[in-house]
Order: sequence, then structure tokens, then C-alpha cells
Amino acid sequence: MNLLEDLKWRGVVYQQTDEEGLTDLLNQEKISLYCGVDPTADSMHIGHLLPFLTLRRFQNQGHRPIVLVGGATGLIGDPSGKSEERKLQTTEDVERNVQGIQGQLKRIFDFEGENGAIMVNNYDWTSKLDVVSFLRDFGKHVGVNYMLAKDTIASRLETGISFTEFTYTILQAMDFLHLYQNHQCKLQIGGSDQWGNITTGLELIRKMASEGSKAFGLTIPLVTKADGTKFGKTEGGAIWLDPEKTSPYEFYQFWINTADADVIKYLKYFTFLGKEEIEALEASIQEEAHLRKAQKALAEEMTRMIHGEDALQQAIKISAALFSGDVKNLTAAEIKQGFKDVPSYEAPAEEELSLVELIVAAKISPSKRQAREDITNGAVSINGEKVTDTNYVLTTADRIEDQFTIVRRGKKKYFLIKY
Repeated sequence: MNLLEDLKWRGVVYQQTDEEGLTDLLNQEKISLYCGVDPTADSMHIGHLLPFLTLRRFQNQGHRPIVLVGGATGLIGDPSGKSEERKLQTTEDVERNVQGIQGQLKRIFDFEGENGAIMVNNYDWTSKLDVVSFLRDFGKHVGVNYMLAKDTIASRLETGISFTEFTYTILQAMDFLHLYQNHQCKLQIGGSDQWGNITTGLELIRKMASEGSKAFGLTIPLVTKADGTKFGKTEGGAIWLDPEKTSPYEFYQFWINTADADVIKYLKYFTFLGKEEIEALEASIQEEAHLRKAQKALAEEMTRMIHGEDALQQAIKISAALFSGDVKNLTAAEIKQGFKDVPSYEAPAEEELSLVELIVAAKISPSKRQAREDITNGAVSINGEKVTDTNYVLTTADRIEDQFTIVRRGKKKYFLIKY
């Protein structure tokens, strides 16, 4: 099947401005196309991924992606999906965020070769524009009634919208026009909430570019979960691409814990596995669901893509150690990832510690009597090794890289002792 047919099979096409025209164009030539993101934080989260991965699918078919990080639009604020004004960021904050996001996008796209990706920042051309030129050269071509009909603006009229955010759609339209004129960009891809901004760009191209100009827009559906809860959120917050915000182990765990009802959809959305591979994984859910082959494939593909092979193998190692209880071979760095959210206790580094007293002090057991009973019953392990001696004393030999001791009570309750 061709590219657009594959995108439809994957379920990633929500709206198109001219399906027949785009199909004909893609059959005739390789095009340049773009997708953008505003640097509202110094990292993207997984909610940003689908439009960019769709852009990458075009690159895999020989088309040239233009990746835009909005240093200018990030200073203004997109009203899409917001019920009130965004808090304005400083120029310094936006520039820092631009740098962080650009680094993450470099992991997704190939910037070498004939159709190597192009990275752009709309601050480079927007910042040179004075207000009179903005109003005369661009504002004159976009009617107020046209803008008021946009859902992103209409939804804000009751609660209020500033002139700053009201003009956002023109700024993004200017991006499309600039890329059309300077990079022969003929298609913009965005999330479903970007439909109004994309069509404003097409309107500007129609009025300001050369006669007979033709460009297209395509939007991606909002990613949802079968149970109705929000995709990409956990109790700890968003799943970030920055490993300092969401460790590769946490990232891997998010995907591997995907429900059976969602995993095939996510394999189609987010991975570059082919139709036959995904259909085989779909069959495995019916025939051997307990093996969770589909979830493992999803977690491995996504962690490898965003964090690399070494981080993936580390995440798998941590996961296996936590499942089996054999944690003694984990490094201190791996322990920091895998035990980030378990209860912890700061122990004095210079002292040897009675295991019974430590268990009570760390609130692993409520009393010395209960602690002795747990130890005697074989319910306590130190770094994966069961301890049944109530007189056991922890020494530096029980520390992993002289930083941590892992205590487990029962099968699943882990506690981290820090020195």
C-alpha cells in the first residue's frame, strides 16, 4: 500500500484539506513538508510524538521533513486547548527550551542524505518583522470574521482572549508561507487542535504566493485510551522525553504497562513495525496474552528510538531484576532509576547497623517483634539475598557501590537504604 493508505491503516489521519490533490501530488513527486512544536518546556513529552513520527514516515518514503521549533510563537502562546491565557515566558527561557527540544528531535529524524531533515526556528524570520509590516503585509490578508470562526478562538470569546493570542494563528500561517516560499514546503502536519492554524496558513499562501500555488494540510487524531483516561499521564505526571525528567526505565515501564485494548493501536501509531509484524502481535494477544509480546515490542521500539539501545538494555535489566528480586548486580545508576519511587531511608554511613533496628527505623516493620518475626519467616532479603538471622548486622559489604542497600519485605515491597 502507498504512504497515505498506510497512514490510514495506522489510524493517524484525522482531517485532510484536499485528499485527492495530496494523493496526486505524492504520486508525482517527493515533497517537503513540516511539523512544528512550541517550546513551552525544555523537553517534549510523549503527547508531542505522533505528528513528528508521522512526519518521519514521510521521510522514510523519500520526502524531506522540515522540523520547526517555534522560538517566536513560543513567546506568544497558542490559544489551542486552553481556557485562559498562557503565562508568557522570557526570551531566555524560550531559547533554553528550543535547545532542549531540538536535541530530542535530532534523535527522531535523519539529517543526512538527499532528503535529510531541515531544522528551523521561526524566531529567525519573525523577529526581523516590524509591527507596521506585520499589519500591512500579513494582517490585511486575514479577515477578523474568518479568525472568529476558528474553534480555537471562538471557544475563548466568552472567557476572554488577548490580542496577543488572537494573532497567534497569523504567526503560524506566516510560518507555512515562509517555508512554502523558501523551502518549497507543500504540506503541514499537526495535531487535530492545529486545524484552524493550518488552514489559515493555506489561506495566506493562496493570497500571497504566486498564482496557481497549491499546498495542503493534514491533521492527526488526539491519542486516547480505551478506558477513557488521558494518554501520556501517570500519577507522577507527564512522560517526558528528557531522561532527567522521566528515566529510560520509567519510560520503558510506561509502554510495557499498556493495556491489551490499547497496545495494537499504539504499535500502529508510534512504531515503524510493518503491517505483518503488528498483525502477528495482535494475534499473540488472542492466543498467548500472558506473554505480553505486543507490550514488549512496543516498549522496546519506543525506548530504543528515544533513548538508544544502551538505555533500552539497561531498562530491561532493571525490570528483570525487580521482577525476580535478584538486584545485587544492579549498578548504583540503575538503582537510582529503578527505585526512584520506592520508600527510602537515610542511614548513617559510618556505622554498622543491626538489621532488626534498621527495619524498624526505616519503617519496614512496625516493631522489633514484628521485624524478628519477618526475618525468622524468611520474608526479608538484603540485595536479593534472603536473611533469616535476627542478629544480622549490616556492614559496608552490604552496600552497592557504597551508596545503597536494597531491603525487600515479602514479594513486592522494596525499600531503599541510602548512605
